[in-house]
Amino acid sequence: MSQVVSDEARAMYNGGAAGLTYWSPNVNIFRDPRWGRGQETPGEDPVLAGTYAASYVKGLQGNNGDRLKVAACCKHFTAYDLDNWNGVDRFHFNAKVSKQDIEDTFDVPFKMCVQDGNVASVMCSYNQVNGVPTCADPNLLKRTIRGQWNLNGYIVSDCDSVGVFYNTQHYTSTPEEAAADAIKAGLDLDCGPFLAQYTENAVTRGLLKEADVNSALANTLTVQMRLGMFDGEPSAQPFGNLGPKDVCTPAHQELALEAARQGIVLLNNRGPSLPLSHLRHRTVAVIGPNSNATVTMIGNYAGVACAYTSPLQGIGNYAKTIHQMGCADVACNDDKLFSGAINAARQADATVVVMGLDQSIEAEFRDRPGLLLPGRQQELVSKVAMASKGPTILVLMSGGPIDVSFAKNDPRIGAILWAGYPGQAGGAAIADVLYGTTNPEGKLPMTWYPQEYVSNLPMTDMAMRSSPNRNYPGRTYKFYKGPVVYPFGHGLSYTNFVHTIASAPKVVTVPLDGHRHSGNATISGKAIKVNHVRCNKLSVGLQVDVKNTGSKDGTHTMLVFSKPPAGHWAPQKQLVAFAKVHVPARSQRRVGINIHVCKFLSVVDRSGVRRIPTGVHNLHIGGVKHSLSLQPATLGVIKS
Repeated sequence: MSQVVSDEARAMYNGGAAGLTYWSPNVNIFRDPRWGRGQETPGEDPVLAGTYAASYVKGLQGNNGDRLKVAACCKHFTAYDLDNWNGVDRFHFNAKVSKQDIEDTFDVPFKMCVQDGNVASVMCSYNQVNGVPTCADPNLLKRTIRGQWNLNGYIVSDCDSVGVFYNTQHYTSTPEEAAADAIKAGLDLDCGPFLAQYTENAVTRGLLKEADVNSALANTLTVQMRLGMFDGEPSAQPFGNLGPKDVCTPAHQELALEAARQGIVLLNNRGPSLPLSHLRHRTVAVIGPNSNATVTMIGNYAGVACAYTSPLQGIGNYAKTIHQMGCADVACNDDKLFSGAINAARQADATVVVMGLDQSIEAEFRDRPGLLLPGRQQELVSKVAMASKGPTILVLMSGGPIDVSFAKNDPRIGAILWAGYPGQAGGAAIADVLYGTTNPEGKLPMTWYPQEYVSNLPMTDMAMRSSPNRNYPGRTYKFYKGPVVYPFGHGLSYTNFVHTIASAPKVVTVPLDGHRHSGNATISGKAIKVNHVRCNKLSVGLQVDVKNTGSKDGTHTMLVFSKPPAGHWAPQKQLVAFAKVHVPARSQRRVGINIHVCKFLSVVDRSGVRRIPTGVHNLHIGGVKHSLSLQPATLGVIKS
């Protein structure tokens, strides 16, 4: 997808209709299910978000060494996942975060983005972290992003971040101090006018050295050079031949459809009710505020779509449709349109209700108050299901999770699909899944919680781990143990997959770096500091057989979780690998999985130090478990 984005971006740049720096992807952790911008992110798991980030960035930037096709940007650094909740907004919010959670959760995708994706830019956020605005924090910008992670590129502010920490957070007493603080902290580029207005005075007043300004300038100019902006006539350069013919090509539109198909998650399938039959379900009632959605499907931060296929149009390619909105919009404030929807359901062979959210409910600067369907949507679904002559299928469009326990528990609702915001071809993809042309393969990238989960959980509490003594439930599948509507990684198929571990080591030796003299510090409490380990090629190889025991070809997303043998500060389990495999009906495929021990089998202690717990790690793949023992190998002077 990102290769296509950068092809079209270059084409539009050549036509004078676009630039070459793209402030994408958003890799903040989807920490709280109410977050309005969760829709932009890859989900709640740090490793998943980081893997996505690195892949997306590589596609955007191309693989031509230091030269860039376009410059990507991982944003918003860091611990940034609150927009406007209960009177607290992102411009005033001070995120109080432990070293453990920073290292373990919030920084992981950014680190992978810089180190594995080699991203050209990182954006600092509006909020403060532990009392310091991120765009004025040298520990975050200079020491971490540029120092430890070796960013090759520039650091940019979120739009007017420097103005925000001066005017709104009153972090400095003069605007010149704000400009000086930002540049000295490692900020290279200001999205907004603030640095242009105040930097020169900051230098004149001796708050800032001209060398600091030059260094920021060098970082931004270097990226422009890597983009080829100083190489003369653009048409003679790489990508110079891209133009209008390369935008909205049939291949690109087909990819949009394929991405939408792969992203749809089958949450429930009672009976099974899906797939629908061409013979039995010839007339379909298509109901709901998102039933004929177009712009809603592309979510936020989208360009202009080539063309739209709404759910109504998609289903219309398979069956005769009777269309009723049921609600005027997703707010669904009254029942004026209910009777038409109920009548449609009575007449049709099957009923598809397309419900959910849109940007009026969840968006930038708009967090949700709760997790239920808005207004009277739930009532509409239940009444339609009661009246429906045939099966009722609930299709949800949303970025964030929705508590649809009522539908999960309603025997009249045959199946539930989550389409996310599926893009321009979303309606075609939904119809392909409903009628079984496509076998669903998507998995939930975030936990779907019941409404009670958020009822007394402040969005402002950043702690990831649960704390029973203060009645705090913890966040994400890694730390929350309570009831869920659907778990992280959930997603059904029209066929059945069985896993068998073909080969996997039972013991792995962790080689210690022989130059360390402090034995106790290295192996304390049965956990070895990662920086005391020879990590380089240290990985665990597994071979897993995936068998499709059903009668339909299918693509399976295999998730590998590890349960580490550490204290109660460790996650209950964590995602360590994932792979997609296409398996034809009644056949088997072998999948090789490699797990980097230092990166993925480590945990972070209370002081924010990453360690590898020694002893038995339980790997879970579907219903299969494998025990793996990690043992320190003592080299040189280290004694365990």
